[in-house]
Parts: sequence; structure tokens; C-alpha cells
Amino acid sequence: MFKIDPTSNRINPLEVKRFTDLGFTERKHLQEWLENYPQALTQGDGDELLIIQKEFDGFDDTRERLDLLAIDKEGNLVIIENKLDDSGRDVVWQALKYASYCANLKKQQVVEIFQRYLNQKAQNTGNEPDNAERVLLEFLQADDLQSVQLNTLKSQRLMLVAAHYRKEVTNTVLWLSQFGVNCQCFKVTPYQAGAELFLNVEQIIPTPEASDFMIGMMAKEAEEKSASNEQRQSHRLRLAFWEQALEAFGQSDCDLYNNISPGKDHWLSAGSGLSGMTFNLIFSKNEVRVEYSMARPQAEANQFVFEQLQVEKDAIESSFGAALVWMPLPNRKSCRIHYAMPVDGYDKANWPEMIQWLVDHMTRLEKALSGPLDKVRQELKTTNFSKEPGTEHDA
Repeated sequence: MFKIDPTSNRINPLEVKRFTDLGFTERKHLQEWLENYPQALTQGDGDELLIIQKEFDGFDDTRERLDLLAIDKEGNLVIIENKLDDSGRDVVWQALKYASYCANLKKQQVVEIFQRYLNQKAQNTGNEPDNAERVLLEFLQADDLQSVQLNTLKSQRLMLVAAHYRKEVTNTVLWLSQFGVNCQCFKVTPYQAGAELFLNVEQIIPTPEASDFMIGMMAKEAEEKSASNEQRQSHRLRLAFWEQALEAFGQSDCDLYNNISPGKDHWLSAGSGLSGMTFNLIFSKNEVRVEYSMARPQAEANQFVFEQLQVEKDAIESSFGAALVWMPLPNRKSCRIHYAMPVDGYDKANWPEMIQWLVDHMTRLEKALSGPLDKVRQELKTTNFSKEPGTEHDA
């Protein structure tokens, strides 16, 4: 790795260092970095991780402790093992043991493990703890815990992190991949240039190209599986609801959804004139919601827009007519502003009231954000973020 010197038009090599030479430790440093920025171990959009526990030792009949436990967007548990400068000989065996222990965890146990983690973090900061089930469902974009496929059979993933891997480790990981064991090796290398320190995180097994192929095969397998009766019923219910909702929006003063088709998801999105940032209608089992979502691939762009809007929070909420929920969602790429009404969404007798509520409140939200978003578009032109597509609505 090289550092570019634009003044001299030269490149200078960075000095490769060992973690121990820099005074960094596995537990206090590498583990802490990955806990607070798990995106370092993800490849591309949509491959997010949610850390649900660290130094987890809640296994029956053993006091062994895994470094980090996470969950991915598909509801798979992810076991993350860190070994600093050297992987050691037994890291794969250790990770496999943890995966076998975690394979027995039921949905409610996963929620309880996550809640203990949130409670501990809140205790450390003096804040009120988040509700684990709510945060989990938000991350998985699901209506309720019952409908979520969480920690299903043979779905556990392994992530190994080290600066150097022994041959017996890499050979074993490659052999396991032939049997469908999802195991990734990440090489972490610290660099130094003067007083500056840098960290490079590189997935070495499987290579990104092979990883894309494996993900494609798993997606094909999942697509070919027949959906459960409950899922099919949910899809039919949502489609019927959105058909009625869009008909009502077509007769209203809100034209956001004029060119949007009904679907089977629990949300409908309409563009706001800013790429990757949408006005969303949410229909779930327990509530309906209107929201403005900032979900570009660049977390910095989302945070920038969120902060610009938050400056005008009082004026926005005054125009909207109620206090909105402002969610910067730290350690996530996206940000959100929303307003919700609790309701039994799957009771069709409530649909007329719910649909009218969505029409009224989305009309108010779009109007309240119209002026501030115009200012944001102008501000974005002076930033280094990618060029905006104009004022057209992005679905």
C-alpha cells in the first residue's frame, strides 16, 4: 500500500506493522473496532451485519467465549473470531464449535442474547436500552418475529479475522467450502506513515469473485424454495392493501405514488428528487407509518442530508403538525425520519381508516420537507458526493 504525495507527484510505501508492535491487542482494539464498524467485514451493498453480542459465553455445559456474534440481513447468525497477528492452528475448529453451539439457539433466545447486549451498552453510556426485538425486526425489515426465518438449519456463517493465516487454516477453510460451510477469512494489516496509522481489511477466502458466485447460487436455491403458507398469505394481503391505498392516493392531492405499482412488500417507495432517498409508506401487522428514508450506499451522504434537515426540525414538525421520530441509526448506512400509528393492520375492517391516515400524513410530510429538501439539493452541489439526478422522482 502506498501513500500519494500530490505535491511531488510521487507515491511512498507505507510501513507494514504488527499489531503487537503498535501496542494493539485483540480484545481491547481489534474486537472493539469491528464491534463498532462491522461494515469492514461486508462486501458490497445489502451485506450488512448487526452485532448482537460480544464475548458471548452463554453456551450450555461450557464456558467457552466467542469474540463477536452478529446477524446478517437474511437472519443468519455470524460467528466472528479475531486472532490479531497470527491465526493460530485451531481457529477453524474453535469457530466450528461456536457455530454448532449457536445452531441450537431459538428465535427468542437470540432476542434475549441481543437484549442483554443492548442493556450492557446502555448501562455503560447511562442511556435507556433499546428494545432488542424492535431493533432486530427493523434490521431484518420484517413485520413480526413469528414470520422471520432466523438462525435456520445449516445457516450459520463463520468469519475469521487475522493478520496472518497458517496454511493448515486456509486449507481447512477451502475444504469446508465444498460442503456448503460459509466461512470467510479476512486479512487485516496495520500500516504506519509517520504518526498516522492505517488499517487494511481484505477478504482473502473466498476471493470476491468466488464470493459473488456463491452468493448467486445461494440466492438461486432460496428462490426455488416454495414459500410458506404464512408468507403467501402475507403477500396476498399486502397486494390487496396497496391496491386500495394507491387508488386513494390517485384521488388525493399527493401525486408521489401516481406511477407506483402495488407489490407484495410491506412498503411502497416514491422518489424525492434525491438519489437513494425516498418517501415510504409502511404497512405492517402492528402499525402504519410514513417516513423519509435516506439510504444511499454512502453513509456520509445520508448523514449529511439528515443533519441538514435536523437543523430545521422545529419548522418541519410545525408544518407537519406533530413531533416526528428522527433516527440517525448509528453504525448503519441509512437514516430515517418517520411518524407512525399503531393499529391491527391485518384486520381489513381497519383498512379504510389506515389508508386515509396514510394519505393525510404523507401529504403533510411531503409538504413539510419540500422547502428543506430544496435547500439540501443546493447544499449537495457543493459537496464531494455523487451528482444528483435532478428533481425527478426516483423509485
